[in-house]
Amino acid sequence: MNNKRDLTAPCGLGCFVCDIYEENLTEQMAEFIHQKMGVPKEEISCKGCRQQDGKHFHLSPGGCATLNCAREKGVEFCCDCTDFPCSLLAPLADGAERYPHNIKLFNLCRIKKVGIDRWIEEEAGDVLKKYFTNKFVVGRGQE
Repeated sequence: MNNKRDLTAPCGLGCFVCDIYEENLTEQMAEFIHQKMGVPKEEISCKGCRQQDGKHFHLSPGGCATLNCAREKGVEFCCDCTDFPCSLLAPLADGAERYPHNIKLFNLCRIKKVGIDRWIEEEAGDVLKKYFTNKFVVGRGQE
């Protein structure tokens, strides 16, 4: 399970572009997280949502409710579900400056529109980068 499709969480987050994904994690990022959050360095590296069964230091102890729901409903991505979008994907201001949870709905809509393969190749990395670096302008969106 090392391909980018398998490394895209049901919620639309691209694990393969995440800073804590095992192939992307730098010593500087590991040290930053260790210092800021007190997480032992050996617990920071992530293999991806599906590969770790939704369990990692940054998730709730019970794992990921969205991953569990997708598995129960037998869908690969939330946008394949008849209940999409649901409250598990609702955007929140809390933690938005640290976690990319507010891009899930956008990613899933793009996956539904352009397909997972095109989204992986053309959009996944840019969406995450823009989320953390671009400015929001009321009435215009991203600057």
